[in-house]
Amino acid sequence: MCGIAGGMGSFEKDVLARMIQKINHRGPDNISMESFSDVHFAHARLSVIDLSESSNQPLWDVTSTACIVFNGEIYNYKSLRNELLEVGIEFNSNGDAEVLLNLYLHFGVDIFDKVRGMFSFAIWDSKKKELILARDHFGVKPLYYASNNQGFYFASEIKSLLEVDSINHTLNYDALYRTLIFLYSPGQDTLLSDVNKLKPGHYMIVKDNEIKTIKEFWRWPDYEPSSDSVDKLKNDLLNAMRNSVKEQLVADVPVGAFLSGGLDSSLIVALASENNGPKIECFTIDSIGGNDGFENDLPYAVKVADFLNVKLDILKASPDIVKQLPEMIYHLDELQADPAPLNVMMISKQARDKGMKVLLSGAGGDDLFSGYRRHFAIKFERVWGGMPKLIRIMLKKASSLLPKNRNSLRRLSKAFAYADSSEDERLLSYFYWIDPNVVKDLFTDEVKLKISDSPMDFILKELDSLPYKDSLEKMLYLERAYFLVDHNLNYTDKTSMAYGVEVRVPFLDKRVVDVASKIPSNLKQNGRVGKWILKKTSEALLPKSIIYRSKSGFGAPLRKWLKGDLAYMVDDYLSVEKLNERGIFNSEKVHELIELDRSGKQDYSYPIFALLCFEVWCNQFLDEKPS
Repeated sequence: MCGIAGGMGSFEKDVLARMIQKINHRGPDNISMESFSDVHFAHARLSVIDLSESSNQPLWDVTSTACIVFNGEIYNYKSLRNELLEVGIEFNSNGDAEVLLNLYLHFGVDIFDKVRGMFSFAIWDSKKKELILARDHFGVKPLYYASNNQGFYFASEIKSLLEVDSINHTLNYDALYRTLIFLYSPGQDTLLSDVNKLKPGHYMIVKDNEIKTIKEFWRWPDYEPSSDSVDKLKNDLLNAMRNSVKEQLVADVPVGAFLSGGLDSSLIVALASENNGPKIECFTIDSIGGNDGFENDLPYAVKVADFLNVKLDILKASPDIVKQLPEMIYHLDELQADPAPLNVMMISKQARDKGMKVLLSGAGGDDLFSGYRRHFAIKFERVWGGMPKLIRIMLKKASSLLPKNRNSLRRLSKAFAYADSSEDERLLSYFYWIDPNVVKDLFTDEVKLKISDSPMDFILKELDSLPYKDSLEKMLYLERAYFLVDHNLNYTDKTSMAYGVEVRVPFLDKRVVDVASKIPSNLKQNGRVGKWILKKTSEALLPKSIIYRSKSGFGAPLRKWLKGDLAYMVDDYLSVEKLNERGIFNSEKVHELIELDRSGKQDYSYPIFALLCFEVWCNQFLDEKPS
């Protein structure tokens, strides 16, 4: 796990050094740079596999044909290394980066079906004079890039790219619009017009300073429900999970785990505890002030730890944790308006203080097996499908009159708000935190003209292209392709790597994903029970009181904070004067939103938080020239 940066083309003398210094927290064990031909590589190393200097990067193969900078882990690198040794390929190290490099030299870009892991990397092929970049199948590891007439640039984090003078800091208003709606920017866009994300499961080839091709090497498997028995599917799922966890425990440093007390993290810890190595150490948060409607997780985490006989570090959330908001936004650098990363930051710091570099996470379980509240709204789709549009329009109008100051009424209103839309539009709407029309109205007239007429079209087109029509599976596709990648995985990576901690996600293994794609949707969401088949599979490993507890969240009391500890920041950053000076938002409309929220008439806490986070982000990355 590391930080990578570099590019091809024009580089000022100290630019490469500044780029890697901006992300040196990702790899505090070694920093190295190298320039060759017109290519520039930099690497900040977090030593997890092969701790020796022979695995420092940039790393050349033994023939000096190709060079790599690599961020991530290849979990099956030992078996791949043995295959390469059998055909006469030599190695200088015992690490996974050199295995990946030699795989490329032997098979070219046809290597991705062979590897299991999380990664982003850049390889310079000196014979072809090509720069090859790739991002893992699921998007666990980030990779950003920018291209202009000066050259091509890449990095693990946006802040690194901002050290390149030729990269403009112009806002992408479509991305900002979507960020306020979803609380993150889905897809390849970022808030900066010049900076893009390489999408998961894609590679690119750069030659002569220009992007020559971007190709998809993997996509989420289509939903193809199996006729196998429930017992057969349970067995297949358990074996896939067991193999994934076992593989991801491989490291030359101690491995720990998040343990919230929910099903996903508990199952990961249970499977990790099956192995005969040292007992895994776990970490959890004792939240202060509750989690906005979710029950307290701590008693369940303690119960799981006692049941599995593992050590549990309990971190008490400080009442002033909210003061770390600017730090959180800085480390995220791709704006996300969610306080949950604060918890990951706390745990990662504690783990690193205890000498731990690797943590296992239960991320992905909800996205594969249907674990979020919005998945149950799918029942409405059975109603909308056979209902005349005129009636749907009337229901929409009636729902708009409901008060929005209670969670239950707010959810009911939201369920009916898009009743007259197409099915795909309705499915997408379950991910909205605020109505797109309300967001549009927050912008100044000048900015409104800069937002495209159809900023959601690329998502809707992707939904329409799916070969299956099952509503739940289409919603799960949205979870995996956007929410999981651009929200959960992104903040987990950034806020853990802020303290030099690698987070591994055993649910995101191709074998697990393949099994999940074959499980009928009625076995994922069975009546009122979400993740039904995962729960049934877990019965052999965990107490039923853990498995069948109500869904909780890994969050924070945001609504309370906005009316208390964060109120002064809202009043400061979102003051009429500062909003007018920024010139992006209509200050009158923003303050109407704030007043409706503070009066309790409507809950706009997350949109307000998004506006606040954006202003802090602007202050950090736009208002002052990065140094």
